[in-house]
Amino acid sequence: MEKHPFSAAEFADIYGRVPRLTAEVVCVDSRGVVLTRRAVPPAQGKWHLPGGTVYFGEHLHDAVRRVARRELGVAVTVGRMLGYIEYPSLLREGYRGWPVGIAFEATPSGDRLTADEQADEVGWFRSVPPGTLAEQAEFLERFFAAEVSVGRH
Repeated sequence: MEKHPFSAAEFADIYGRVPRLTAEVVCVDSRGVVLTRRAVPPAQGKWHLPGGTVYFGEHLHDAVRRVARRELGVAVTVGRMLGYIEYPSLLREGYRGWPVGIAFEATPSGDRLTADEQADEVGWFRSVPPGTLAEQAEFLERFFAAEVSVGRH
């Protein structure tokens, strides 16, 4: 079990006042991009990129590897930084926080992906599925368009 740096109450208190830096894991290959469907709030029932808080003193690539291991059950090789994602829709929906995610391309070490307790489904997608978290859907539309234009995947 992963040890969190502070309690849920401390998390809400801190990130209700300052932005929260997150690492977004964009696992991609010829099958598309890996998304999981949230089983817990916020954004429950929405498809999204695996992602999580970057801990104090943690390097971004280490956060990407930790998040992939926790949320997908797989080791990854971290690739290029793809950009950032801000989440104003979460604030509008009553989530007490303002995450800012740094998205990194990642290559999984194996084919067997397993969702953690925060997700009820995991899958590969060649296009953005309906019900994807709004900001990530927009990010992924740009990503897919760029990948096709340079013939990567």
